[in-house]
Amino acid sequence: MIRSLLFLLALASVTPASAQLGGRLRDLIANRRQPGTGSAQAPGKEEMSYGSDSMQNLDYWRPTTPGSPLVIYVHGGGWKRGDKGLAAGEKSVHYLQQGYAFASLNYRLVPSCTVEEQAADVAHAVAFLVRRAEQLGFDGKRVVLMGHSAGAHLVALVGTDLSYLKQAELSPKALRGVIPLDGAAYDVARQITEGGDFMHDTYLQAFGTDPERQARLSPTKQAAAPNAPAFLILHVQRVDGTAQSIALGEALRKAGTPAEVKGFEGHGLQGHAEINRRMGDPAYPATPVVDAWLKKVFEK
Repeated sequence: MIRSLLFLLALASVTPASAQLGGRLRDLIANRRQPGTGSAQAPGKEEMSYGSDSMQNLDYWRPTTPGSPLVIYVHGGGWKRGDKGLAAGEKSVHYLQQGYAFASLNYRLVPSCTVEEQAADVAHAVAFLVRRAEQLGFDGKRVVLMGHSAGAHLVALVGTDLSYLKQAELSPKALRGVIPLDGAAYDVARQITEGGDFMHDTYLQAFGTDPERQARLSPTKQAAAPNAPAFLILHVQRVDGTAQSIALGEALRKAGTPAEVKGFEGHGLQGHAEINRRMGDPAYPATPVVDAWLKKVFEK
């Protein structure tokens, strides 16, 4: 059934009324795919609330060695769906094996909140964890944010517009780095213009039509220094995701921020989902790349 739906989604991108049909099919897939299904999660998960809203919560796994670094994951879902269970596959198992603590965040969803509030949620969740670092057994000075899809946009935004960390009473050095996974809205206006019909309505719902607001919510447009100390920007072979990832990396390096951009096999919706699902699988090519980068930034 899922393969059939993926095929229909591909057709929707090239047929009339594709935005409307694509939206219905995306909703159908979202309803059929339960978050976390098939996930090989590590034991010992602790659920915590970092705010008063029912969506402001997170899952946390303590490291095997106290004082280890922390990897925080932010899920995707078009800013309007998804949850922390989308840290699927082997992430919690793998990053604990690598010697890290691991957390997966929920955040409030559009349209009940704004993208600005979502970025604030991410920053406040980081602050919640960092302030409890000793109690939770990790090193609060060694934290990396990782996000996929809409989550890639949010972690990139928090890592470039440091006002979100400031609102959460965190310093610009609160993060060691940021890892966006296959985002395609780092320059919102460009994506709305060039991204085709498939996600067009989703982008308008999230970012609106005001050019100034779109620019404020575009990590590429916010990449002038200061930024988070380092970025590892990964993408699969989607035209828009590739172009947006390269442009973000260029903007960061122009500002003097170290930023590596690396592409991996995978096409369309299937490749986009695979980089999330298989991140943490040692056989997936992006996993050792992330492992080596994390080791480098955590050793500084």
